[in-house]
Amino acid sequence: MKSLCLLMCFSLAMQASAQSTAEPTPARQHELIRLVRQDCGSCHGMTLKGGLGLPLLPDSLRDKPASSLAATVVHGRPGTAMPPWKTILAEGEAEWIVSRLLTGFPKE
Repeated sequence: MKSLCLLMCFSLAMQASAQSTAEPTPARQHELIRLVRQDCGSCHGMTLKGGLGLPLLPDSLRDKPASSLAATVVHGRPGTAMPPWKTILAEGEAEWIVSRLLTGFPKE
């Protein structure tokens, strides 16, 4: 019984890991682009050139590690206006967003 429980937990962990690293579907990519443009844009500027939040353009992000940027998206920045997005974004989706921000974010 104990080994069955461990096997089930391992299986669920592997599924979650696969989901967090999988490329978002084209439909989800469209949703993520809209989320960044609308929700992130409300603080970082609709063109991502900055506002209340810092610019999210390739030149301004170039020296920051992608893993650190993705962690900021997922967990936010305590004590700042940057909220955690972990309730609506998987880690893999945050990584996808960051990779697009680093290369120039799509229009929509």
